[in-house]
Order: sequence, then structure tokens, then C-alpha cells
Amino acid sequence: MASSVISSAAAVAARATPAQASMVAPFTGLKSASAFPITKKSNDITTLASNGGRVQCMKVWPPLGLKKYETLSYLPPLTEEQLLKEIDYLLRSKWIPCIEFELEHGFVYREHHSSPGYYDGRYWTMWKLPMFGCTDAAQVLVELNEAKKEYPESFIRIIGFDNVRQVQCISFIAYKPKGY
Repeated sequence: MASSVISSAAAVAARATPAQASMVAPFTGLKSASAFPITKKSNDITTLASNGGRVQCMKVWPPLGLKKYETLSYLPPLTEEQLLKEIDYLLRSKWIPCIEFELEHGFVYREHHSSPGYYDGRYWTMWKLPMFGCTDAAQVLVELNEAKKEYPESFIRIIGFDNVRQVQCISFIAYKPKGY
């Protein structure tokens, strides 16, 4: 059976005319580089990258020498107006605001254990109780300012809990002590 398939394939190849055999152009290699736009190659990563359109990439966090704290921590400190907008988003999403603070470290670190997945510094101290029933972003900002007065050398974050799914949905640093 195999010999009949091979012999029939050889018979078809023998009947093909030279014109039919050359109907597909042979591969001649890649196009020359002169057809592509010339781009300046540079090792400078501080310039903005572009995809050729109106969208540009922004460097968000240098990995050397800086700690990453929470979501939005790569941005400059948020102004009071920006904090109010974030808190308002939290409240519109029907999440329960809560304020937490950390006196020593504002970031995740390893100190007591070296197994994978274990980190110290994930749990912060809660400032009062979660603000159940809070409907105004200014109320959260008042509590934030009270926490700043009480613990001026601490990191303070605002988190939002979803009481239906029983999860933390948002977390961001609202205050860093001087020097950070």
C-alpha cells in the first residue's frame, strides 16, 4: 500500500510541466533594511518610548533603590483633591473605607521566615473601626488627618472592603512620613 502511494506521487510529479513547478516564487530572503523606517538605537531608558501612534509609554517605577509600597505608590504624593477623588471612587463602588497605619515599615519585607510566599509587614494596624455607612469622602479625609496628627512618623493607607464578596478591593498609600 505504501509503495502504491509513493509510486502515484512520483507519477504526478513526473507529469508536472516545468511551468507548473515554478508557479510559486522561490524564497529570496528578507526585505532589505532600507524599506523600513530608520530608528535611532539608544540605550537611554529615560526617553519616552513610542509605538508610532499618539500613545506614549511612561516609566512608572525604577526598580533599584526604591521601595514599592502599594497601588499608586509610583506616583508623586496625592494632593487632597486627588485623595478625595480616590475616596469618592471607593464610595461609589459601595466599598467600606478603612484607614490603617504602620509605624516601622510601609512595605512588605522578610525578617522572621524565609519560605516562599511568607512575608512580614503585610498586616497593618487599623485606625479605629472601618467606616460602615460612610457616604462622604470628606469624612474619610477627616479621619486621615486625625491619624496623621496622632502618628506623624507612620505610613497611612486607605483601603476599601467589599462586604458582599468579603474581599479588599482597593488599597493605596494616603500619607508617607517625611524622608520617603
